[in-house]
Amino acid sequence: MYLQENGAAATVVDDPGRLQTAADLGVPRNAMSCHTAIVSGYAIEGHVPVEAILTLLAERPDAAGLALPGMPADSPGMGGDQQSWQTQPVMLIGTDGTLTPFVY
Repeated sequence: MYLQENGAAATVVDDPGRLQTAADLGVPRNAMSCHTAIVSGYAIEGHVPVEAILTLLAERPDAAGLALPGMPADSPGMGGDQQSWQTQPVMLIGTDGTLTPFVY
């Protein structure tokens, strides 16, 4: 698993109610993807690069979390390389569900 390969102690849970779990964490429907993680109280939705997660944790914005909507074929864990990941549209999920580009 991508996060574990990058030093995260991750527990994987098969959650048949994952979409509701994501919604409960503040992830809007248009940002939902294939995976939801909770990292230090933030929702991480989809194949978000580790570098973006580390920036989020360093900056600690007032936000619900990060999302990489959909399942881009060249995103982390899906293929491609680190250079192509930098072009992925990582979004900051506001506490009100708004999405804004997240620069990391």
